Amino acid sequence: MTAQTENLPYWDGPLSHPFYSHVVKRILDVVLALVLLVPGLVVMIPLAVWVKLDSPGPVLYKAPRGGYHNRTFQIYKFRSMVVGADKTGGCTALHDSRVTRSGRIMRRLKLDELPQLFNILRGDMSFVGPRPELLLYTTQYTRDEECILWVRPGITDRSSLVYIAQDEIVGEENPVENYEKYILPEKNRLRVEYARNQSFLLDAGLFLETIAGVFRKAGTKAK
Repeated sequence: MTAQTENLPYWDGPLSHPFYSHVVKRILDVVLALVLLVPGLVVMIPLAVWVKLDSPGPVLYKAPRGGYHNRTFQIYKFRSMVVGADKTGGCTALHDSRVTRSGRIMRRLKLDELPQLFNILRGDMSFVGPRPELLLYTTQYTRDEECILWVRPGITDRSSLVYIAQDEIVGEENPVENYEKYILPEKNRLRVEYARNQSFLLDAGLFLETIAGVFRKAGTKAK
C-alpha cells in the first residue's frame, strides 16, 4: 500500500535539519543498505529456509504501517509467529505461545527485521527513525504527535532501545492493555522528540547503541 490514507493525520510543520532529513540521510541509507545487502542475503537465505521448515506458512510477514509523508506501506519481516497471530492481538506477550521456535531466536537477535533492508531501498524506511506503528495507533496520533509521520520510519529509534525487552514489560496478562497504558504514550513521546531533533549525530548514536543493545540482550538471554 502506497496510496495516501485519508485516516492518517496530516502534518506539514518544520523539521530540524531538513536538508539532512530529505537528502543526506536518504543517500546514506541507500549506500549502507547496498553495502549490507550481500552479507545480509547470506544470512537471510538460511533464515528463510529455517522459517519455512519450522512452521506452516509464508516466509515473510507483511503488514501495513503508517509511514513517511502520511503514506501507508507494507513492512517486511521474517515471520516469527504462527499464521494468523495478528488477528488475535497486535502485541506480543511474555512467553507468547504464538511465537515459533525460530521466531524466538530471531526476535532475540533482531534478525526478523533483516528484510527491512528492502524497505529502506524502496524508500519506505530508514535505518534510524520512529518505529512504524500499527495503523490502529497511527490514526490516533494527537496534533503534537503528527510530526512522527513526517520523517521516515526506521528499523531502530530511542523507543526501541528503551523498550528492547517490551514483552517482559507487558507481561503475560492483558498485554495489549498494558502496552497501550504503560508503553505507547512514552513511545510516542520519544518518537516526537526524535522527529523534532533528527540529526546525523543523533542517528549515528542510536545506530551504535542499537548494535550494543542487541548484543547485551542476546548475552543476557543466553545466561
